[in-house]
Amino acid sequence: MAIKIKNAKQIEGIRKSSRLAATCLKHLEQYVKPGTTTKELDKIASDFMKEHGATSATFGYKGHGAPAFSGHICTSVNDVICHGVPNDYVLQDGDILNIDVTTVLDGYYGDTCKMYEVGTVSAEAKDLMEVTKHCLHLGLKECYPGNRFGNIGYEISKYAERQGYSVVYEFCGHGVGLQFHEDPEVSHISMKNTGKRMRPGMIFTIEPMINTGKARSKVDKSDGWTARTIDGGLSAQYEHTILITEDGCEALTDVYGDF
Repeated sequence: MAIKIKNAKQIEGIRKSSRLAATCLKHLEQYVKPGTTTKELDKIASDFMKEHGATSATFGYKGHGAPAFSGHICTSVNDVICHGVPNDYVLQDGDILNIDVTTVLDGYYGDTCKMYEVGTVSAEAKDLMEVTKHCLHLGLKECYPGNRFGNIGYEISKYAERQGYSVVYEFCGHGVGLQFHEDPEVSHISMKNTGKRMRPGMIFTIEPMINTGKARSKVDKSDGWTARTIDGGLSAQYEHTILITEDGCEALTDVYGDF
């Protein structure tokens, strides 16, 4: 596993792309409401990226034998864990929605996602989202030079499971910046003090996916991408692109500090 160490020029390019991805998520907030379709959100996001000189990393992306991804963003509603394909689904009051944005700006990638409440959501949904958000923060605390990658997943899974939730292990965080997906894989459930050591200049995502029920997923045959919980339980996810610095880390996509 060769983890790329980014130089100063590359870091600045990735930082700019990451800021744009975060700004796209912020821009979409006003449109997430009952009656909006996920396809409409995709068009708004696509237009926003184009207006800012960027493209979408997900649009046309091929992986794992699935057809090319048709969305400029991923829109994952309720029981969808990740990779939800934008379509004609109309958002309903009480839905929870994850939007995942990966921008490509001047050849550099920035990757982030967050949860949105559609109208008034249940107490169960709110608690799930808060726990998931805290899992991301716990992962960030483990990001500093010399620490091992396994400690990210160890702390995330320890906390989530103590709260009565399960941690998805079939998907993970990943290196990012010069390509959409790079080494290392960043698991959200790991043994303590395992994995490679972090070094300044490494850039990767932490993106815990937490379920109210079982941790397993199933992929919709209709599109080959949309991954759902196997028991219909709710799922939530938050994600930042993180740079390891000389004395800690910088969440490159944490532009607004609202998650």
